[in-house]
Parts: sequence; structure tokens; C-alpha cells
Amino acid sequence: MSASSPASSDTRALLISVWVSAAFAIVSLVWGLWAGSLTIVFDGIYSFASVALSLFAVWALRTSRRGADERYPWGREVWEPIAIVVKAFALAGLCGYALIGAIDELRSGGREIDAASAVAYSVVATVAGVAISVYLRRRARSGGSDLVRAEAAEWVGDTLLGVGVLVGFVIAFALQASGRDDLARYVDPAMVAVISALFLRVPVRLIVTGLREVLTMAPEPAVMNELWTCVRDVEARYGFAESFLRASKVGPRLDLEIDFVVDDTSKAQDVHEFDAVRQELHDRLESLGYRRSMVVTFTADRRWAM
Repeated sequence: MSASSPASSDTRALLISVWVSAAFAIVSLVWGLWAGSLTIVFDGIYSFASVALSLFAVWALRTSRRGADERYPWGREVWEPIAIVVKAFALAGLCGYALIGAIDELRSGGREIDAASAVAYSVVATVAGVAISVYLRRRARSGGSDLVRAEAAEWVGDTLLGVGVLVGFVIAFALQASGRDDLARYVDPAMVAVISALFLRVPVRLIVTGLREVLTMAPEPAVMNELWTCVRDVEARYGFAESFLRASKVGPRLDLEIDFVVDDTSKAQDVHEFDAVRQELHDRLESLGYRRSMVVTFTADRRWAM
């Protein structure tokens, strides 16, 4: 596999995310403890969790690209959605824990922070977050795997919330400057509560998407509509009596079973003509961009296709 292959590019993108997350984790923990900010400390802990989970994602990506063998006769692509689900559950648990801790802080009177230092951190974190988000989104749009898309979604969500944190710290700084330290104490735990609650949306969405693939459910409606359009065009072109389609998406692979009911008026009647139909389906589905495991059958009795 060449260094410029999609798999290598995806691995490189994930590893860049790992190293940036590791740097964020160290800087956030040190800066957060120095500034006394629970929000910054939470960002550091979240980044540490992301490092471990992103390394798992890299392993899953490399495993899924090893292809089929006797142990995995249909391929290893299922490891990609498994990695997404595991990562999403872990991050959801972390967000839930942080939310509970923040509520407890609010009930106990908040916490004092160095608002000026916190503002400086937020500016640095936001700029870095924008840079890595743009890089990962470009990779995802240029044919990146679902793991890269999930990583990009996480960074985009983190960066958008980082902008909100920056605004919050600016408010805390203004309150301290105006002598309202009593109100400024509530800003940091309040932001942790809001951030962790909003962060839950990203892992929940990833869990739903990943579980659909682990459970081999049908792909999203847009993909199914394209598949049905192709199958029905071929059905009409060859005059088949009826067609059936079963499909599921597992990571970068589409599993397809297409059954055609043949009658006496159908234009394809023998093995060679059936192979021509298979070739046409293969060529037309190439544009979807997925690896395909496709079975195409032909029968004169529709009960064998149902």
C-alpha cells in the first residue's frame, strides 16, 4: 500500500489528531490548575481521553484495512463502527461525570479563578482548534473514512464550544474587574455544566450512527435511494419481472444482495447475460465510493428472492 493511499492518509490524519490532543491535554491540565479553572481542567481530561480513544481508532482503521481471511471471511470493516461506538460511549460518560461535578460546584458557591489567564488559554485553544478542525474536515471531505469524519465532528464541536468558553471567561474577567467576584465565581462551573451538556450531543449522534452499522442495519436513506434507483433502472432495462434489494453499510463497505425475478420476456436468460447484468451493476455502483460485497441472483420463482 503506497504512502499516498486513502488508508495511509486517514491514519496520518488520526495520528495528527492524537498528537494535538496530547499537547492540549498537558497544556490544559497545567494551565487549568494554575488558573484554578475547572473548565480548563475538564478540557485537559477530555483531551487525555481523546488521545487513548484516537489511538484505538488508529488501530481499528489499520485492522479494518487488512481485508478478509479465514477468520474474517467478510472482512474486518466492522472494527471501524465499533471504535466509533466505544469512543462515543466513553466521551459521553466523561461529559456526564463533568456535568454532575459542575452542578455540585454551583450548589457549593462556585470557584474562584484567574480570569485573565483563563482568557489567554481560551484564545490559544480556539486558534489551535480551528486549525485542526479545518485540516480534519478537508480530509473527511476528500474521501476520508468514517473514523476521520467522527474525529472531525468531535474537533468542530470542541472548537465551537471553545468559542463559547472564551466569551464566558471574558465575562468572568469583566465581573472581576468591576468588583463582582461573588458573581464571577459561578462562571467557571456554569460553563462546565453547559459545555458538558452540549458535548453530549456529539457522542450520542456517533453512538446512533455506529450502532446502525454494528447491527448491520440499512444505510442512510440517501444511499438507499441511489441503490434502488440503480436496481430499478437495470430491472426496467432488462425487462425483469421484479427486483429485491437488501443492503447494509459496515464502515467503508456496502454489503448488497440484489435478486431479480426472470420471466419469459426478460432480455437476460442465460449465465453469460446474467454476468453482463452483474457487470453493469458493479460499474454503476462504483460512483458511490464504497467497497462493495455484492451478490446478484436470478430466479424464475419469486419466493427464492423474498
